[in-house]
Amino acid sequence: MVYRQTEQATQRLADKRARILAAARELVADGGWTAAQVDTVALKASVATGTVYRHWSSKAELCAEIVATVSAREVGIVAAVADADGMPAEKLEAAIRTFANRALRGRRLAYALIAEPVDPEVETVRLEYRAQLARCFERVLREGIMRGAFPPLDPAVAAACIVGAFMEALVGPLAPTKGTGPRADRALVDQITHFCLRASIGAGEART
Repeated sequence: MVYRQTEQATQRLADKRARILAAARELVADGGWTAAQVDTVALKASVATGTVYRHWSSKAELCAEIVATVSAREVGIVAAVADADGMPAEKLEAAIRTFANRALRGRRLAYALIAEPVDPEVETVRLEYRAQLARCFERVLREGIMRGAFPPLDPAVAAACIVGAFMEALVGPLAPTKGTGPRADRALVDQITHFCLRASIGAGEART
C-alpha cells in the first residue's frame, strides 16, 4: 500500500510538471520568451507559483527545458528525413524544406528558438540545437561526398554553413513584426532551398 501511494504521488508530480511545461511552451508560442513569466505560467497551468519553482529553480531553467524539448522533436523530424532512403541531393532538399516549412507554420515559437534574445543558460541549449541539426545535415553531405554527388568539402563545416544560412534567412520573416503570407512563405522556402543546394552541389548542377 505504501509503495502504491508513493507511485501515485510520483505520477501526480510528473503529470503536474508536464502540465506546467506544456503551459509555458504554449505561452512562448503565442508571445515569445517574455510571455513565459513564472506567475503567468503558473496561472495557465492552474498551479501555485511556488509549484513551478519546485520543478525549476528559475525562469531561465524552465525556458532552457522548453528549447531542449521542442528542439529534440524538430531534430527528430529532420533526422528522419535526412536518414531516409533516397539520393543525397533529394534528402538534403527535403530536410531543408521540412525545417523551413515547419518553422514558418509555428513562426513565433520558431523565432524564440532561433533568434529571440535569451539568457545565457537558454542560449547554451539553443546552440546545442543548431549543432544537432548540423549533424543531421552532415550525415547527408558525407554520404553525398562518398557517392560523388557533392564536391569534396568538409562535411562538418558545410553542414554548419547550411544550418547557419537557412536559420539566418528565416530570422527576418519569423520576426513578430514581419508577417508574411502563404505565397511569400513558399517563395522564401524555394529560395532558401535553392541557395543551399547550389552551395552543396555546385552552381552548375543545382536544380531550379
